[in-house]
Amino acid sequence: MFAISLGEDGAELRPLEPWHAEELLAHMDRGREFVGQFISFADKVTDLESSRSLLHLYMEKAATDTGRIYGIWTDGTLVGGLLFRTMDVKTGVAEVGCWLEPSAAGKGLVTRAARVIIDWAVEERGIHRIEWVVASENTASIAVARRLGMTRDGVLRESYPHRGKRHDMEIWSVLAPEWRAARQPS
Repeated sequence: MFAISLGEDGAELRPLEPWHAEELLAHMDRGREFVGQFISFADKVTDLESSRSLLHLYMEKAATDTGRIYGIWTDGTLVGGLLFRTMDVKTGVAEVGCWLEPSAAGKGLVTRAARVIIDWAVEERGIHRIEWVVASENTASIAVARRLGMTRDGVLRESYPHRGKRHDMEIWSVLAPEWRAARQPS
């Protein structure tokens, strides 16, 4: 397994694999309500079987080149993650998603980790368009999209029913040429 440093604070990005099921469940139990405010990920990992099942799903997605899932660790503890919820290499479009438990919020971890996986998708897999779909009320996630240099493409009004409420969802994106230009030293 590989681990990629996310900076001098010791945070690391690693693939999340089925053998991490217990660790993922413990992480989700620590941050379930925080994570679940805007995304259903927290509601999908509720016991060891569902945790293992989700990680097997992403193992299959990785094997078929249709998605990936990564964890963010600080001080040896899983505190969040990112995923390519969808990845269509043929059309060159992928959607990135993220989550963090409260103890890890506000430290730039998602932005740093997203840069790593977007670089990989653009440069290694030839993805042309990276999408970021976020509830309009999720200001922290929108701030990440902005820091990543994404453009707000539009709003899907009341398109996402979650925990008894219909959420407006914003679509943000960055295109490969924009990503490369922004990553070039000035």
